[in-house]
Amino acid sequence: MPSSLLDMTPSTSHTTNDVPSGGTSSSDVAGSPAAQSDTNAEHDRDAAFASRLERARRLVKDNQLDGLVFGSGVELEYFIGTPLFSHERLTALVITSDRAVLLAPAVERGEIEDSYVPRSEVTVDYWVDEQDPHDLVINVLTSNGPSKDEGETPSGTVGVGSTMTADHLLPLQDRGYRWILAGPVLRELLMRKDAYEIEQLTAAGQAIDRVHAAVPGLLRDGRTERDVARDIEQLILKEHQAVDFIIVGSGPNGANPHHEYSDRIISAGDVVVVDIGGTLNGYHSDCTRTYVVGEPTEKQQEIYDVLQQAQKEAVSAAKPGVSAAQIDAIARNAIAEAGYGDNFIHRTGHGIGLSTHEEPFIVTGNELVLEPGMAFSVEPGIYLEGEWGARIEDILIITDDGATSVNNQTHDLVRTEK
Repeated sequence: MPSSLLDMTPSTSHTTNDVPSGGTSSSDVAGSPAAQSDTNAEHDRDAAFASRLERARRLVKDNQLDGLVFGSGVELEYFIGTPLFSHERLTALVITSDRAVLLAPAVERGEIEDSYVPRSEVTVDYWVDEQDPHDLVINVLTSNGPSKDEGETPSGTVGVGSTMTADHLLPLQDRGYRWILAGPVLRELLMRKDAYEIEQLTAAGQAIDRVHAAVPGLLRDGRTERDVARDIEQLILKEHQAVDFIIVGSGPNGANPHHEYSDRIISAGDVVVVDIGGTLNGYHSDCTRTYVVGEPTEKQQEIYDVLQQAQKEAVSAAKPGVSAAQIDAIARNAIAEAGYGDNFIHRTGHGIGLSTHEEPFIVTGNELVLEPGMAFSVEPGIYLEGEWGARIEDILIITDDGATSVNNQTHDLVRTEK
């Protein structure tokens, strides 16, 4: 599935809980079940963010780092609940062994004050355009370490997030320290989802299931892939806050795993791959189902049965102690034994969370052992170039003794009316 957005511009997020002017919703009434639920959810969210910051501070100390620095993007969102995209201006979260400081342009004050940050232990320092924010980052780092003579270049090691852009990283490097990628340090923290993240991923999975439930009614003889994609866009926006991607691959287009959609007219007998995802509360959904317009041929059903069994076996094997490579091998071997090994042309899965694609990657050679809290896709596919393709994808979350799927739409080859 593609990591880029479609060429369609999502409309404003659709809501269904609007209250008429002058009215009062149940959630507005103090002490109501809805209000109590909102309070509990906010408490759980705040507790999750506090725990992440505490664990990050511990990682700084355990890895003998001077600090961690994160720019705008998903890593920042992981720690403070908002990605804070501030265009060319630097936004940086600096985490040392004993504190966390958010350096942000003063123009972002409003957004920050509406976020989790004011309720957190994060100190916010706003900078104005006359200041050099790179110097401010270094000041936070050096204030936590041994004293330096004026003009002395600071030494030590700082972990930097993957979203820090070169126009900010290079000036930081010029000011001292050895800068390394923070990814390896944060790997375990980010891969193992906490209870709040699991709740969000589950909600996102249920949301995309509701979209797939409506897809059979959209796939009709004579409609184009683009027609179907436009309808799916509106369905995703009804259930999510943003569209991440839409793949509608009919006939030969379904043999291209990263096809988006085209003006190809869908015809009776076409197998159609529909891979879709959206963003809900910052977390992503991603689910693929395969449909056929009318009745499948004997060959189509035979190949699909192979794929369905391969996906089922891989999902059933997912549990703590099993490696990512083993899950990939189970799906791959089942398809290869049926004679279609050369037609499975991508890895079996990828992690998901605040990013659509992240670790763990379910791929040959990845000996990472699965642990509770890890979330990833299992999505084998079979692609017959020039003819058609098929893929089944679910998002799994590893539990203490197995795995649970956040997607529960049928795995059968769904027949739609012509």
